[in-house]
Order: sequence, then C-alpha cells, then structure tokens
Amino acid sequence: MFRIGIDVGGTFTDLVCVDPAGCVTLAKVASTPSDQSLGVMEGLDRLAEALAIDRGAMLARTERIVHGTTVATNALLERKGAKVGLLTTEGHRDIIEMREGLKDDRYHLRQPPPIQLVPRQLRIGVRERIRADGRIDIPLDRDSLAAAIAGLKKQAVEAVAICYLHSWRDPIHEQASAMAVREEMPGAYISFSSAVLPQIKEYDRLCTTVVNAYVGPGLQRYLARLELRLREAGLRAPVLIVQSHGGVATIDEAVRLAAGCVLSGPAGGVAGSQYAARLLGHGDLIPFDMGGTSTDISLIIDGEAAIASDRRIAGQRVALQSLDITSIGAGGGSIARVDHGSVLHVGPESAGAQPGPACYGRGGSDATVTDANLVLGFLNPDNFLGGRARLDCRAARAAVDRVAEKLGLDRMAAAEGIHRVINTHMAEGIRLVSVRRGVDPRRFAVLAFGGAAGLHVTDVARQLDMKRVVVPRLCAVLSAWGMLASNLRCEVIRTHIGDASRLDPRQVGNTFREMEAEGRRRLADASFFGPVRVRPSADMRYGEQVFEVAVPLDGVDLGAPDLLQKMADAFHARHEELYTYSLRDQDAVLVNARIAVIGELPGLPQEPIVRAQEPAEPTQLRRIYLGGWVEAPVYAFDALAPGQVLEGPALIESATTSILLRRGDRAHTKSLGWLDVEVAS
Repeated sequence: MFRIGIDVGGTFTDLVCVDPAGCVTLAKVASTPSDQSLGVMEGLDRLAEALAIDRGAMLARTERIVHGTTVATNALLERKGAKVGLLTTEGHRDIIEMREGLKDDRYHLRQPPPIQLVPRQLRIGVRERIRADGRIDIPLDRDSLAAAIAGLKKQAVEAVAICYLHSWRDPIHEQASAMAVREEMPGAYISFSSAVLPQIKEYDRLCTTVVNAYVGPGLQRYLARLELRLREAGLRAPVLIVQSHGGVATIDEAVRLAAGCVLSGPAGGVAGSQYAARLLGHGDLIPFDMGGTSTDISLIIDGEAAIASDRRIAGQRVALQSLDITSIGAGGGSIARVDHGSVLHVGPESAGAQPGPACYGRGGSDATVTDANLVLGFLNPDNFLGGRARLDCRAARAAVDRVAEKLGLDRMAAAEGIHRVINTHMAEGIRLVSVRRGVDPRRFAVLAFGGAAGLHVTDVARQLDMKRVVVPRLCAVLSAWGMLASNLRCEVIRTHIGDASRLDPRQVGNTFREMEAEGRRRLADASFFGPVRVRPSADMRYGEQVFEVAVPLDGVDLGAPDLLQKMADAFHARHEELYTYSLRDQDAVLVNARIAVIGELPGLPQEPIVRAQEPAEPTQLRRIYLGGWVEAPVYAFDALAPGQVLEGPALIESATTSILLRRGDRAHTKSLGWLDVEVAS
C-alpha cells in the first residue's frame, strides 16, 4: 500500500509517494492558486506516471494521504476569507478593536488602526453574563439572541463567531446560541469559543474564534472539493490534514478547527526536520525552507521543535498551539525593485505561480531571484522540473537589465546584487529565531530544503559564521516527505488558575486524566485504535507576570501527592533556562493545563536507496558568476556515492533543485546520500 504526502506551496505543489518497501517517488508541479485541488490532481498524475501505473490504480492501493495546504493561510494574508458576524456579551463587542491596548509599533505615532476581520456593524451584543467563577449572573435572553441572529441573517453573513465572557468556565450559553444559529441559518459556518479555545484571556479567545470563522468556510469548500475529486478518482483511504502544531487531523476535525490549519504547509517541513534530526543523530538544527514565495525558518533543539500559543499571523492573534515558525517574504519568485532613492529591494512581493518569474515564459516581466540565478549561471535552463519545461534566458536577462538600468550597473552586478540582498534578508530571518532569543546559531547546523534553498544556504550560513549545512537528497520535497512522519494529534486545554502551593494535587491530577480521556475519545472518533502517547504540559507564571511560560511535564507522575511541587520545580527550571534566572521563593501560578494525545501512525518514510558505488564524475562544466566568471563542475545529485567529497566552486543538480558550493566549501556525501557541507569562512 502507498502513502502519499502532498504539500501545496505558493509556487509549486510537491508530492511524495512511499511504497511498502519504503522506496520514495516524488513529483513537483506548478500550484494552481485559484483552486489548489487542480494542482493536486495534476501532481497525482505525474506521480502515477513516475510509478508507471494508472492514477486510479495508484489511489486504490493508497493507505493514506497526508496533505498540507495554504488555503487558510492565504485567506488571512490576502483578506479573502468569509463574511463573518460576531455574537458576544452585550457591551463587549469592541474587545476585538481594543485588543490589549497596544499598537503593533508603539513608536509609530501615525500608524492607522488595523482593519478588523469583522466590521462593527456585524458585531452584535447579546444579553447574557456568566461570571469568572461560573455563576450565571444574567441568563441568556432568548429575545436578544433571536434579534441578533435575525440581524446577521439579514446581512447575509457566511459564518458566525460566538464568544461570550467567561464561557471557558461554563459553555452553556455559547452552546445554546450555536444551536439557535444552526436552526435559523442552516448553511452558516459556526465557530464558538468554548469549542475553539476554552481558556482565559478574552482577546486571545475572541480573536482566535473570529479567525476560525473567517477561514473556515473557504477551507471547508476546498477540502470538500478535493475529497470529492479524490473519491471519484478511486481513493478509498482517509485524507489527513497537517495542523499548525505538526500533527495531523481528519478532514472533519480540520474543518471544525480551521484556525489550526493556518500554518499547515510550513508545519510539514518542521515535522520532516524533526525526523531528519533523528536520522542524522544531530538534534540541534535550524530548518531553512526556501520555496518560490517565502522562506520558513524554525529552531529544533535536542530533536524537538518549539511550540508556541501566541502566534500573530497577518496581524491576527491565533492562540492555538502551533510550531514556532518565522516566515519571511523571500523565495525564488521574490520580485526585485528599485525605489526612488535608487535602493534595491527584493521581496516580499512575489511573482508566485502565475505569472511567475520572467524566465517561466508565462507573462511575467518583473525580475525575480530565480531570474537573477539564471543570469548568474546557477540554473540549467534545460533541466527545469526535470526537463518538462525550459527557462527563458532571454526574458530573464531583459528583466534583470531593467533593474540594472535603474541602479546604474551592468547586468551581472545587478543579478549578483539581487542574490546578495535576498541572502542578507534570509540571514536576518535566522537571527530572528536564534540570536534575538538568546540562542547562538553557530552551534547549530542548517537543514536546507525547499526547491530554492540550495543556491543560497551556504552564503546565508557564512553571514552568520555557521560552519555546517545539511542538504537532504529529497530537499525539494522534504515538507511533503516529512508529512508522512506526522502523527494524529489532539490538543486539550483547561484553565486552572491558582498558586501551585494552594491547589489540591488530586483535583489537578484528575483534570489531566479527564483531558487525556477526552483526547483518546477524539482519536477513537477518528477511527484510530493504535498506540497512543500522552504529552502533558502547563502554562505557568510568577504572580506579578503578565505572560505565561509553557512548561513540559514529560516524566512527571500526574497522580503523585507532590504533583504541584514537581510542576513548580519544572517551572522554575524552565524559567531559568529561558531567561537565565528564577524566583524560587515566589509561588508559581498554574494558569492552563494542557494535554497532547498523539496517535502514532505506522510506516515512517525511508530515504531512497543510494545505488552509486563509485565517485561520480562531473556531467559538464558551466560558467557561473561569483564576483567574476569561473568554470564550475556540475554533478548529478543522485549519482553521488557515499563518502564522496566535492570542493567548491561546484554545482550539484537534481530534477527539482540545485545546490551551489562557493569557493572553499566542502561537501561530504553521507551514507543516506545527503550532503554535509563544511562552509568556508
């Protein structure tokens, strides 16, 4: 039986198929932004073609499909989500406007207020009130609710978000309101906070619930369309959707918690990076995923990726658990422009899949990073997508010439400038996830993947004085490959505020057990009955602090009589690890208890077998520009033998990517066929 991973990016859709023997087949096609499912189906055709079987036969023999999608992400970034109405406690409809009382840039005096996902006329107060202790102060007023629903129905909203004060303590009013909306507006998408994020912090809960409603209808339509096409094509196996926390969920669960998919695509790359850390035996990695539209950067320490619950995406707070990924507008399709001061900028605007860089020949005329790389000789125009398309060198030169003219430079200086500017931008992205958080990047290796990473990563590492870069053979599709290493994952949270010294350890232990039981039920609802792992954690702080620290509780006996002391000790240690100090004479406050219930899916992907035994010879010599023209040998990536060493300057090419070694760089071919590059100073 086959297992298929599908990663839809802004420019390309990547597919990986693993057969029962662990052999890997891959495909890469252009994404179709207007309907991502069209690109997915075309990619499945290419995959079946590579396997030399019919697409229907391939899907009939498929055990599962794991899919990472950017539908929810794009809806947020492009402001193309649903028309949302909000029901909230009377007198509190402006929480979303007031936020936390701070501007994104507090020193920008003329910064305009952000445009809200729900305009004020669609935010309606309902007469009801539950207190923080769970006491019902004002019962739900049915007439007020009916009038609010009628108002939203008249405005023809597609989705309704419901967020009442303190519903995390008692969801009875939200549940009743959701039932009433469902009866009056049967086609509407309904998102209520006690089901999306049942925890304290009103703005976080409200904003996450609104984001869920905003992206939910579009994601629902897309997944329904994709599933229909897959079923009609012969698929009988489940389709699992990658979540922002790196686990996967069924389509129904992904639609219910649509806000959990806003980092679906990049999360696959981090999941693959964690698996790569295990294969390499090197737990400290900086995943560097450079595609056609953006570059996603994260941090893996001791084999584990960082998890955050305070992400801000496209100006919106999404307080669900998610991998800590920094995305910057830097990719192969990033557009170069010259401002009125004759300063060169590259990105964040991208040519995307349509029309794409000028060299794609699809109508694009702006110079992009890919055009510059082609002009510099780094790309083989006849080997694009394995030879299925040819890059237009003349169009690339013309596009770069227009930039050169505005800068007053020659063509090669302008192309090299574009390459350097994007590298500097990406190096700053790595500083954001490392240096600015007190982490020295020099003790890490860069794991380079994505179709464009290989031409840039050694120069980026050199700017940071990093000495090691690892490039997997499947680097161009590692996100899709990594998705097959993901497991089913359910996140359960309960707010349990109190000083650790004053809480009842039995009550806290019971809370964790109830949460675990709920997570196991949700896995059973997804028809999963395999081995299960449970990962407890807690959000804790000192009494005077405003923000919490996520404290892993792996290995802590949740039934122990001294449970709360162990949790406090773990918090002090974690606080010291993060901020270099702890206050052990102060009480630790338990704010939220969390449980991740993980259903382990069988069959991890394997690397393709390395067949080469003798060191590979160059396939050709090519003139490339590295401050001047040099003749560089070009090697076929798949032909490299384990143990082979390559000296820069050189190029290593496969059907889907190219890797540039600059002067002084040394690449060692590992037993997996991966490149381990010593970066020259």
